[in-house]
Amino acid sequence: MSSSKSKVMISEDWVVVILGLAIIFLALFGVVVPRPTFSWDTSAVLFAEVLSPENLLTIGAQFLLVFAAALVGAVLLGKPLKPLSIVFPFIFVLTLFALIIAGNNTVREYNLEAVIFSLGIGLLISNFFKLPSWFKDALSTELYVKIGLVLLGTTVIFSEILKAGALGLIQALVVVLSVWYFAFWLCKKLKIDQEMAMMLSSAVSICGVSAAIATSGAIKGDAKKLSYVVSLVLITAVPMMIFMPYIAEWMGLSQEVTGAWLGGSIDTTGAVVASGSLVGERALEISTIVKFSQNVLLGIAAFAISIYWTYSHSKSAEHAEKPTLKIIWERFPKFVIGFVFASLLFSFVINPEQVSGVKAELKSIQGLWFALAFTSIGLETNFKDLFVHNNKKPLYAFLIAQGFNIVVTLVIAMLLFG
Repeated sequence: MSSSKSKVMISEDWVVVILGLAIIFLALFGVVVPRPTFSWDTSAVLFAEVLSPENLLTIGAQFLLVFAAALVGAVLLGKPLKPLSIVFPFIFVLTLFALIIAGNNTVREYNLEAVIFSLGIGLLISNFFKLPSWFKDALSTELYVKIGLVLLGTTVIFSEILKAGALGLIQALVVVLSVWYFAFWLCKKLKIDQEMAMMLSSAVSICGVSAAIATSGAIKGDAKKLSYVVSLVLITAVPMMIFMPYIAEWMGLSQEVTGAWLGGSIDTTGAVVASGSLVGERALEISTIVKFSQNVLLGIAAFAISIYWTYSHSKSAEHAEKPTLKIIWERFPKFVIGFVFASLLFSFVINPEQVSGVKAELKSIQGLWFALAFTSIGLETNFKDLFVHNNKKPLYAFLIAQGFNIVVTLVIAMLLFG
């Protein structure tokens, strides 16, 4: 009896696919949890809108959805429910504070996303209060990240590549490939471990935070390394967002070239939109198109990285013998299948009207899962583990790769859009 109870019947990755797709199909069949608002600029708006009874009811509905998913996940994985039923509401409340802070208009101008506040709040609590071991054991960071990644697949719509046109797609392909390989080569030269190198290269070349999270999931990466890379992405995006439009104006670049440059080199979508808006309508349009093309490439990149990582590590594990398809399949991160399935479903099967009816709500739930994950990372991390590295090599690699990204993207933008 005890052996069957302790035995895990289903792997975490398959649980993630089940839960992620269940949330998607519930939405498609009409069980749509509305998207709450977190946008505010004054305390009056905060209390009248964000903390209004109607909005709190919507937030409560989101809580019930993610809490139910977390409980089902625990049952499928054979984990105890009692600690989770205490810990999860606590994590949700902390995450709610982060979402409200990130919803402030001044904060949004600097493109500081909720995940950075989730991480910060979690870090403050874990470093100033001693959390019991049962509390930390109940945290399921990877589960939350991977459910978010399956839902992220619903935002990767292949028709948006076609809208981007040939030039936007060509630029995205050239920039992603050249910057990724340069960053990875640089990390190898600086003797940065392969895990960090993969996350850093994907973040700087594709689409920042989402790319880092997707890569970390694909290679089963260290959460502390992921937090470090995400922090670098969000911090460097702020000066780029502010100064690049003025540099473009000083250089006399057209709106088309400026938009392509901003969209291809700034890592986060929010910062791209903000900086494009500073330049003009045409720059905003082109920058968004180029960034969308890069975002869509995330699905292909995550799949390719999963295959490479699984194959290379299976090979080393099998004493350099060629791994069989069975070994590769066993080690392959199954959540990627959920991600790709969701993307194909929303791109080619579901009609566009139905997609537009649920896309914003699913995007909100996806962002909530990511924020919950980063709150959990903060709660299980020591400040010293996150910020005090034995060397500054990852920081140098990121800044040099970002510099290379800015120059290469400018050259390609001038060639294609000039």
